[in-house]
Amino acid sequence: MKKFINSVDGMLAESLDGFAAVHADIVTLGEERKFVRRRSPNLQKVALVSGGGSGHEPLHAGFVGRGMLDAACPGQIFTSPTPDQIVEAATAVGGKPGVLFIVKNYAGDRMNFEMAAEIFEGQAMSVITNDDVAVDKSTYSEGRRGVAGTLVVEKIVGAAAEKGMDLKLCAKLATDVNARTKSIGVALTSCTVPAAGTPTFSLGEDEMEMGVGIHGEPGRRRVKLTNADDIADQMVGAIMSDHERGASGHALLFVNGFGGTPSLELYLMYEAARRILHKRGVAISRSLVGSYVTSLDMAGCSITLTMLDENLTALWDEPVHTAALRW
Repeated sequence: MKKFINSVDGMLAESLDGFAAVHADIVTLGEERKFVRRRSPNLQKVALVSGGGSGHEPLHAGFVGRGMLDAACPGQIFTSPTPDQIVEAATAVGGKPGVLFIVKNYAGDRMNFEMAAEIFEGQAMSVITNDDVAVDKSTYSEGRRGVAGTLVVEKIVGAAAEKGMDLKLCAKLATDVNARTKSIGVALTSCTVPAAGTPTFSLGEDEMEMGVGIHGEPGRRRVKLTNADDIADQMVGAIMSDHERGASGHALLFVNGFGGTPSLELYLMYEAARRILHKRGVAISRSLVGSYVTSLDMAGCSITLTMLDENLTALWDEPVHTAALRW
């Protein structure tokens, strides 16, 4: 294992210190580094709080700022944040309008955010993201995983909260955006968790994992590596077939890198997916390409498609100023 590291135990703390120093104009750390929050919280609006295991950077701390999250709770690598972290974060940024917890659908995240919501003394609601179409809803007991589509929910609802939308409507909007959002990922290599020191799984030189999760969980199937157009066609096909009433009209296309894939390849995959979607009657009116929801050093990418209307498009276009996303 070759990584820039001093010690496994101190890796997250040192990284958070560096992150907060670089982006001191946007964020600050909570006590004992339990959370990252906006440097100047706006207590007159609904606060958005999210979090999860580290190793997915810039998710979630990189999305703390104006027009997106108010606070994020980083757990250890691939480990959920604890309820006390979440409560302290919500207390630091939550005012009278309340707090909306945005939670990826993993057992640990759900359990700890649910506990935090019960302990938190202010008004709070929670929304679960579960955009991963690689998981069969009928056979996976915990339901579908929340993956790259979580970013889309955080951005759109963050804009609405910034404009003064109340808590119930923010929760309803988040649920709507999540339902419109479908994702699937493919891995060309495994990631290496520092504490383990070895890859999570092994792939042959001619193999890829279709439908992989962001922690290296198995996907739909292990298949032979093929060309980019064919990979994109398989991924888009899985997304399109999951829309119960089909998908047409305007959409946001988000091609996300898992940490070990260069931009050259991500833009190539975007173009392949865009061409396929155009032939299927989907007009890509908004786009995002880059490594935003990663899995440490995994090579691979995910494709996320969110069906848009005029209101969602306008909210996506609203200004955002965070460490990792800004316009």
